[in-house]
Amino acid sequence: MAQKAEVVVIGGGPGGYVAAIRLGQLGKDTVLVEKENLGGVCLNIGCIPSKALIRVAKLKNRVEAAKQIGLEIGDMRVDMEKVQAWKETVVSRLVSGVEYLCKNNHVRIIKGEAKFNGPNTIEVKSATGTEIIETKNTIIATGTRPVEISGFKFDGTTVVTTTEMLALRQIPKNLVVVGAGVSGLEMATMYAQLGSKVTVIELLDQLLPGVVMDGEIVKIVERAFRKLGVEYHVKSRAKEYREGKVFVTLEDGKEAEFLCDLVLVSVGRRPNSDQLDIEKAGVKTDHGWIQVNKKLQTNVPGIYAIGDVIGPPLFAHKASKDGVVAAEVIAGMSSEADYRGVAWAIFTDPEISSVGLTEAQAKEKGYDPVVGKFPFTALGRALLAGESEGFVKIVADKESELVLGVHIIGPEASDLISEAALAVEMGATLEDIGFTIHPHPTLPEAIMEAAEAAKGKAIHIVQK
Repeated sequence: MAQKAEVVVIGGGPGGYVAAIRLGQLGKDTVLVEKENLGGVCLNIGCIPSKALIRVAKLKNRVEAAKQIGLEIGDMRVDMEKVQAWKETVVSRLVSGVEYLCKNNHVRIIKGEAKFNGPNTIEVKSATGTEIIETKNTIIATGTRPVEISGFKFDGTTVVTTTEMLALRQIPKNLVVVGAGVSGLEMATMYAQLGSKVTVIELLDQLLPGVVMDGEIVKIVERAFRKLGVEYHVKSRAKEYREGKVFVTLEDGKEAEFLCDLVLVSVGRRPNSDQLDIEKAGVKTDHGWIQVNKKLQTNVPGIYAIGDVIGPPLFAHKASKDGVVAAEVIAGMSSEADYRGVAWAIFTDPEISSVGLTEAQAKEKGYDPVVGKFPFTALGRALLAGESEGFVKIVADKESELVLGVHIIGPEASDLISEAALAVEMGATLEDIGFTIHPHPTLPEAIMEAAEAAKGKAIHIVQK
């Protein structure tokens, strides 16, 4: 006989498991189906393991730079076996934590692959057989997978995705990264700091295309790459990998070959909606991306979709918020998705983070923007840390002084952006930030100074 559930959540990533837990809190009988490990791509083979390895690489880089402040340290050696063991311990602990939270919120977990038999019927294939679940509501949270391109068929050993890159037991001598998006540049930075000779190939006209719209930020990324010895080529087409070489057509039309032990292809991701027999439920998609409204409802009553499978922006934290919204809508609450205050971070070195509108976007929306900028070179804490590259830039409406966006490149940008996200979400003004006394000496002072700079009142820089 078929099982019954008020809600079935398909996918146990940062959107799915959060939705399931919130449903449990709201008293809904919930089944969570996950074909691999709870936590999804982010926890197991994405956000968490990448930041673990990035921390190792950045720490190595800082130790090597310590001689500039009088710390003489002998030769270092990176033991990747121990690094990977430590990373896996962190991941395992977090996965166990997710399982504990689900079970303590009365979520039934089924490990298996789910498909639709109809709008209210889910078939789950597991190691022990097949079972049918009849449900009133379904939340699709199946995420995305890497895009494969011609000439670079994934083989898991020489032409790889970020999944394999994050499990390496040896540091590659020569690494070619195809795609200068977020994951590509994070991996390029990390392995360059660990000792690889890295070359980045990007088809479009800048690093971080479609992600970073601020030209000043891109210039600092380029400068950081040059310091690390990373070679990069934009407006260049990677044609194929063959016999230890990547063949490329460069911007000027010349053909080039780059020797490599490993090729990372990171040119985008595609939705996993095609793995669900979704047509049997009648759910509409656009090139595989599931179409939803502000309540994350699809065109089929009782079926919702959240996270990466509904399209950009592809952020784990956005997926988690989607999960909460969908759960609360199912429970009869008036929740809606609102992405105005969704911040993002890129863990290159220096880090990059952003929330809200750029100056150009503000103009497009009819604002008369004013910009305040404060460089980390003028900040005591950044100088003490030896990380003075970058700046904080605030975009505000000139008349109302409403904060429209904040953009940071520099030390701990990923942590600094949360204050800015709160400012954008709550509708703060430049005066609100400027009037807030920030402790000294700290990095967040740069946000206060940037707000004051937008009003021509910054103390620690000369303003014209």
